[in-house]
Amino acid sequence: MKYYILDPEVAGGLGSRTQMDSSVHPPIVKRLHYELESWLGDDFVQSFPCYLVTKELRAVLAAIHPTGLSFATADVSASESFKDQHPGVAPPELIWLKIHGVPGQDDFGLTADARLVVSHRVLAQMQTAQLSHCDVVDFTG
Repeated sequence: MKYYILDPEVAGGLGSRTQMDSSVHPPIVKRLHYELESWLGDDFVQSFPCYLVTKELRAVLAAIHPTGLSFATADVSASESFKDQHPGVAPPELIWLKIHGVPGQDDFGLTADARLVVSHRVLAQMQTAQLSHCDVVDFTG
């Protein structure tokens, strides 16, 4: 099976309510607060070392029962910059992808430097969503 590295849009950063262990690399996030700065509309975003999807993309992914992945709640807020750029628009509901698989083996995995690796079947499903700002390259293992 073929695998790919995905590098989605960075639409914000880790907010002040994030709880993580930064004594290791990559840091281990225990509670995720994602603060949107700007958002170009993609269904898949990131802020090192976390990846998030819209609830619509979550439903697409959940339907194929991927390995190496569980879903978790993220605390999502809008920064002043986001509010200025998108007046009257609420931030999208984003779901945290908790990735625990082996890259090149499971449907979802993380490399040692926290790059996301997905299987061909996952990529095919994700490409049914809005991913205009997500770079995709072959994973060679």
